[in-house]
Amino acid sequence: MKKLIKMSFDPGNYPVIISISLLFIRIVTGSFMLTHGYGKFLMLTGDGPIQFADPIGIGVTASLALAVLAEFFCSILLILGLATRLAVIPLLTTMLVAILIVLASEPFMQKELALLYATIFVFIGVTGAGKYSVDRYIARSL
Repeated sequence: MKKLIKMSFDPGNYPVIISISLLFIRIVTGSFMLTHGYGKFLMLTGDGPIQFADPIGIGVTASLALAVLAEFFCSILLILGLATRLAVIPLLTTMLVAILIVLASEPFMQKELALLYATIFVFIGVTGAGKYSVDRYIARSL
């Protein structure tokens, strides 16, 4: 667990502007993705019938549940900077499914948003949450 939280780079040595930038990109990207996940969360927990795509053939309910896990719950983790590197894995996977399966036959312009999110999730996965995060607090106390 300690290795998953520990930063490859010591965020304590980041210049303040980089630490603030990482915090900003986490909060903004997580908040934007959360807006996508909230509607899906309401659909999953609602009483009505589930109408959702099944792009990987696991069933409509399971596909929706995975989308909610990524877009709702992992977005919250991303905003907090908690288990950040683990949280970006489902988020990135969701974007890759959107790009490679759901939007496969669409023109590039239709894939741009998913590609942008995927790029940001890769960046956050590489850099970690940064200095202003729960991950950093946990890593310092370990």
